[in-house]
Amino acid sequence: MKPVSKEVLKTAASKMMFEMDDNQYDQLIKEMNIFLKQVDLIGDIPHIDEVTPMTFPFEVTNSYLREDEVEEPLSQEEALKNASDVKDGQIRLPKVV
Repeated sequence: MKPVSKEVLKTAASKMMFEMDDNQYDQLIKEMNIFLKQVDLIGDIPHIDEVTPMTFPFEVTNSYLREDEVEEPLSQEEALKNASDVKDGQIRLPKVV
């Protein structure tokens, strides 16, 4: 990877509406270069391309979820029968602003 320059960081900071002084840019460049060196070291691990990336550290099973079953949908009358205020086939709610 190519090293991060102050101009690239200033452009990114401007787009994200950050204000930084030159000392902060210098410190960030040092930290970014350290980080990029560490990322390069990961690429040097033997057979790293053969490893499947981990998306979550634990096996997840959703045994508590039921299977989807196709059913007839509720009619509009059934869906609105418990609503306290209905107008033109829609539930009226208080204005929230």
